[in-house]
Amino acid sequence: MAIFYIQQLMTSFIASVAFGVIFNAPRKALPQCGFAGMVGWLLYILLQDMSVQPVTAIVVAAFCVTMISHFFAKKYKTPIIVFSVSGIIPLVPGGVAYNALRHVVENQFDQAVQLGARAFVFSGAIALGLLLAEVTNQVIRKWSIIRR
Repeated sequence: MAIFYIQQLMTSFIASVAFGVIFNAPRKALPQCGFAGMVGWLLYILLQDMSVQPVTAIVVAAFCVTMISHFFAKKYKTPIIVFSVSGIIPLVPGGVAYNALRHVVENQFDQAVQLGARAFVFSGAIALGLLLAEVTNQVIRKWSIIRR
């Protein structure tokens, strides 16, 4: 079981860093990009192992990735998009979308619609997690300004 988690951590880190390279992220930000993606993916698979619904797990993982991205953006004075886009990549439902299109080509439209809807819902869950993190960050900022 530990080997499974180590493999998942390594591959999600590499995927996030590789997308950071493709996205032209600064070299000094690549480890942080990988860390954000790794934490998000680890949280997602841990929640899946605890029998949490996949959509809920994606929302929570995307929220955490974005909060980590906010932290790194402030600490390293880099735009948040560098960390959040690279960190979200492991959560993107590319395999589900691929299978939906494969079923369309094979004229299995009932399965294609189900998988397409699933990919759409997962994408919406990612967007919701990003949105919730942005709102939370704005509330924290306003609260810290008021507190001063």
